[in-house]
Amino acid sequence: MTDIPTAPQPPAGSEPAAPGEAGGITVPPPGRAFARAAAAAGTTMPPPPPGALGGAPAPAPATTALAPAFLHGVASGDPLPDGVLLWTRVTPHPGAGPGSGLGGEVEVSWEVAAAPDFSSVLVSGSTVTGPARDHTVKADVRGLSPATDYWYRFRCGQVVSAAGRTRTAPAHDAEVTRMRFGVVSCANWEAGYFSAYRHLAARGDLDAVLHLGDYLYEYGTGEYAARGRVVRVHEPAHEIVTLADYRARHAQYKTDPDLRALHAALPIVAIWDDHEFADNAWAGGAVNHQPDTEGDWTDRVAAAQQAYFEWMPVRQSDAGEVYRRLRFGRLVDLSLLDLRSYRSAPGDQGGRAGVDDPHRTLTGRAQMEWLKSGLAESDAAWHLVGNSVMISPVAFLKLPAYLLRPLAELLGLPKEGLAVNTDQWDGYTADRRELLEHLRRNRIGNTVFLTGDIHSAWASDVPGEAATYSTSGSLATEFVVTSVTSDNIDDMLKVPPRTVSSLAARIIRTANPHVKWVDLDSHGFGVLDVRAERAQMDYYALDDRTRPDSGAQWLRSYAVDTGSQRVRRADAPVR
Repeated sequence: MTDIPTAPQPPAGSEPAAPGEAGGITVPPPGRAFARAAAAAGTTMPPPPPGALGGAPAPAPATTALAPAFLHGVASGDPLPDGVLLWTRVTPHPGAGPGSGLGGEVEVSWEVAAAPDFSSVLVSGSTVTGPARDHTVKADVRGLSPATDYWYRFRCGQVVSAAGRTRTAPAHDAEVTRMRFGVVSCANWEAGYFSAYRHLAARGDLDAVLHLGDYLYEYGTGEYAARGRVVRVHEPAHEIVTLADYRARHAQYKTDPDLRALHAALPIVAIWDDHEFADNAWAGGAVNHQPDTEGDWTDRVAAAQQAYFEWMPVRQSDAGEVYRRLRFGRLVDLSLLDLRSYRSAPGDQGGRAGVDDPHRTLTGRAQMEWLKSGLAESDAAWHLVGNSVMISPVAFLKLPAYLLRPLAELLGLPKEGLAVNTDQWDGYTADRRELLEHLRRNRIGNTVFLTGDIHSAWASDVPGEAATYSTSGSLATEFVVTSVTSDNIDDMLKVPPRTVSSLAARIIRTANPHVKWVDLDSHGFGVLDVRAERAQMDYYALDDRTRPDSGAQWLRSYAVDTGSQRVRRADAPVR
């Protein structure tokens, strides 16, 4: 999405650290990184007792101060019926911090057990990691049973990591009663705490978590904070551009206790959006990239992608694509899109110039054909699409001046008036028309787009043509989840929630009758419950993103009944 960075605003009483000399990052001195992430470090002591997921063993004796440590937690992702991808990062010695390029190669082993006490290890293996991959470890474990909980951990020498729990997908042909996913997007470190992750980790009823992009942000300190106030400072303090920078920012995120708890509790299924690279990225550049001072765009993309695949439990195809498909029995198939790597240059915000050009693309030809064929050939009851930017068309009437600027910032609209958000599918209408016509022509029902990006919550029908929605109906549905922490309307206006933004929400719904609900103010997360008869999204809002102990409250629920292609309000969240 289009974000409008503000002038740097360091926290009161503090100053951002100056960039370091090596690789443009600040490498913590020996001991500092250990102290900061002590709760995540592995030691030579016995593993934690059952139930201590993501926790740390007892403190190590002083003689192990220079031993390897697991400072960034453990994670799993992309579950299959017979396997899952495991992840960690080992710090071989205190000076070998993320992005430093220091430290030699080390051997790291992993083990998967049927119980949290690891009394029965089922599968194990080892790999060698080093500075070429920033001492990260990824193990694509196979030979597991479908729809089963497992516990895993890593070892380096005598040091044992914290334990994690994961779960495999159901067998491809299994008749599955339900699947339940946490759904999140847009987590800006400087704008608050990741309490949404803590609440999802604590539920105990989820099969996996879908992260729909903007897992991290590239900005320098103070450039995109909470209502202009930095809640906690980015590392490195400057905008990330180099491989060392992106590695260091990923590493900082994985010191967050709530994010570590989420990764240790559940497998994650993630896609990237723009901020894993730079704001409003496309194949040839980004709004937040200046070649004169930040170098070649392809070099920056290569650095960001390398760090992403090093630090995320995400599978990459042999050909390098990140778009992929997962299946959860006969109930759900999940198509995960990459809407940044192949997209054409942005169109003309404020008008229609370019947005209808059939030669411009959001998906790229290969990905579009892959998506269409997968939807047509699937025999699953529900087709979920992990979709980083909104596909439902959104048109705007003339807005009051005091609402125009914050909506422009949030949704990528021109400040002088109305138009489409050209960063979304609205800016690439030929691709949207082709995909929706494919659904109509092949009578593909129960397609639900799951979206993040715009720091607000929406429940919408997806019409084939917005102008004829009242008579031609809907071809799919879309649930958009709000941000974990990133600013939305009330933050930009610096007013209480659900005051002036209520007018904007009414205007949006009046101009777009297929939009059944929009909340422009909340931060939080979603819980998607899928059953044969319906798919339901429960929306939850945080009490205060700037408090590390923030509670969360149910906001609303919307559902789509099988065969209907229309969302309806649900009376209560799933239990």
